[in-house]
Amino acid sequence: LAPWIPVVGLEIHAQISSNSKLFSGSQVQFAAPPNSLVSFFDASLPGTLPVLNRRCVEAAVMTGLALNCSINKKSLFDRKHYFYADLPAGYQITQQRVPIAVNGSLSYSLCTDNKMGQMVTKTVRIKQIQLEQDSGKSLHDDTRSQTLVDLNRAGVGLMEVVMEPDMCCGEEAAAAVRELQLILQTLGSSQAVMAEGQLRVDANVSVHHPGEPYGVRTEVKNINSMRFLAKAVDYEIQRQIEELESGGTILNETRAFDSKLGCTVPMRDKEGKQDYRFMPEPNLPPLILYDAKSLPANVNHQQVINIDWIHERLPDLPSVKREKLVEQYGILPEHSFTLLNEDGLAEFFETVVKQTQMKPKKVIGWILNDLLSYLNQHSLTVKESPVSSFLLADLLNLLEKKEISSTAAKRVLAELWKGEGKTPLEIVKEQKLELLQDQKELEQICQAVIDGQEKE
Repeated sequence: LAPWIPVVGLEIHAQISSNSKLFSGSQVQFAAPPNSLVSFFDASLPGTLPVLNRRCVEAAVMTGLALNCSINKKSLFDRKHYFYADLPAGYQITQQRVPIAVNGSLSYSLCTDNKMGQMVTKTVRIKQIQLEQDSGKSLHDDTRSQTLVDLNRAGVGLMEVVMEPDMCCGEEAAAAVRELQLILQTLGSSQAVMAEGQLRVDANVSVHHPGEPYGVRTEVKNINSMRFLAKAVDYEIQRQIEELESGGTILNETRAFDSKLGCTVPMRDKEGKQDYRFMPEPNLPPLILYDAKSLPANVNHQQVINIDWIHERLPDLPSVKREKLVEQYGILPEHSFTLLNEDGLAEFFETVVKQTQMKPKKVIGWILNDLLSYLNQHSLTVKESPVSSFLLADLLNLLEKKEISSTAAKRVLAELWKGEGKTPLEIVKEQKLELLQDQKELEQICQAVIDGQEKE
């Protein structure tokens, strides 16, 4: 039989970094007391109307520009109807017909054959980015056989990034989402913390033989970690292949990933567009954006959004930062990926380099082999490291000046991990580690004695 070709597309919901919700003035705060951040509009009380949040629009435009999208100067809002306990209005305000951004692309890199030295860069097309509301949260209490509803999240602004089915495995999907996460965090348009539900991924998966149309796809909903995303996609690909090869059929359904069992499980039949009964949102006019050419002369700049103004203020994206790290410090490209993938590690590295006389190529070895391995082993972030960048720089200076050996430096670092506030030099003296300069003097004296004895 001809080999199966997997096809993977992603829909990613990123929570916009904003103090208030998309259409109301309610505060946005993670882990606030249940139902403490709910306005009349969020609860869908009769007579309440939406007021669009400027910050959310700017964040969506900024994200679209960073992802090489075309920004629509005129976009529209729609109602998407479905009935859940945590959706008070019975519909979600979204952008189904004309979204705010379309036709972009995202480049990402991944290792080949699990070798960091062999990296390949791929590109996934971005179909669109749309603004929409989040729903509330249903909390299921199995012991009491009841479901509780928290509406704090209802109405929080989301960007839905829809990726075309250009990927073929879980590793590619995870790499693309990780790159998107870095971009969002760099822009500040979303904190994108998956553990807090600020970045949620739906994966559309299908398989087919070469030359045949795409197979029936399933959608794995609400995946909340990179590791689970890779596992869910790979499991679903294998499940579909085995189902088809045994004579079965693939249902167009929505599934969930059970992280404990490591498999996907059915949730419900997949809804079609007709099920959602899309209609124009009657309470919101078209969203009009401008650029430098179309901006009216006598307009109040506080009341419009200028696409060109936002474009000029885009920060360096992760791809540019990696190039600068490689060019400035002479490190390997794969090391630049590791530095940026760990939050705060690139800043830690650059601080150490500025404080030490050791060459960056040597510093990167200590950062990746010693610091990062210790942090991973103890499940710590860079900010939680007991060894600060200044302490590590002091240690590397002792090593670079050849005042201590590499073996002694490892022992000092082991003491620094205890976080007792001691400096490397204090530990050297306390541990009575031989300073290399004292050792050299001793060797010179001994050699002089030997030479004198030989002469006699």
